[in-house]
Amino acid sequence: MKVLVIIPARGGSKGVPKKNIKLLGDKPLVAYAIDCAKNAKKVARIIVSTDSQEIATIAKLYNCDYNIRPQELAEDTSNVVTAVEYVYNQLNEDFDVLLLLQPTSPFRTSNDLDEIISLLEENNAIDGVISVVPMDDMHPARMYNLSNENQLASYVEDGETKRRQDLKPIYYRNGCFYAVRTKAFFQEKSFMVKNKMAYIMKPEWLVNIDTPRDFRIAELLLEEWKNENINN
Repeated sequence: MKVLVIIPARGGSKGVPKKNIKLLGDKPLVAYAIDCAKNAKKVARIIVSTDSQEIATIAKLYNCDYNIRPQELAEDTSNVVTAVEYVYNQLNEDFDVLLLLQPTSPFRTSNDLDEIISLLEENNAIDGVISVVPMDDMHPARMYNLSNENQLASYVEDGETKRRQDLKPIYYRNGCFYAVRTKAFFQEKSFMVKNKMAYIMKPEWLVNIDTPRDFRIAELLLEEWKNENINN
């Protein structure tokens, strides 16, 4: 199974300026995605998709291929699907699986990546694998809709008084991995293909960096995460 990893890394960011090149610990944020892919055993090729020469320079520093996408594919409103299509169409090569690694979810390992590809290898009936984490305190049973008068209406009927242990498990997409068969991706124009399964990860490492607060949380978790995953 031939796997292409695409790392989408725009130069612009309103929440955290230049976040993809901002240092997390001793290396730029985008480098965590590059290292994850480079250390995996089941990856044929890795490409950083960017509109930024600064990010392209970092990719070269980490011996990673890059593709400069047009500015119209790098706006705040741009869809990552179109960026991936652009990269793929530039290649004179076919791949069985496309795997998206967003730099903004850095706490993942190459072992995770290989296990996700193994799931696709072992399950011919599925078209995609998405990484998720179980949610307890952030369960929808603890959420509400508000009326115009700020009256609370439970989002999950008969759920607000149940103990956490009695609630049906719910899972949240953590942004670490999106793996999809190439044929399904181009047919459905999405990484969220209909026929997909979950790859469950640990919720304690849930970080999706969109704001300065998210980045501070990542900085606080980094050393502990590295200590647990140093051999992965």
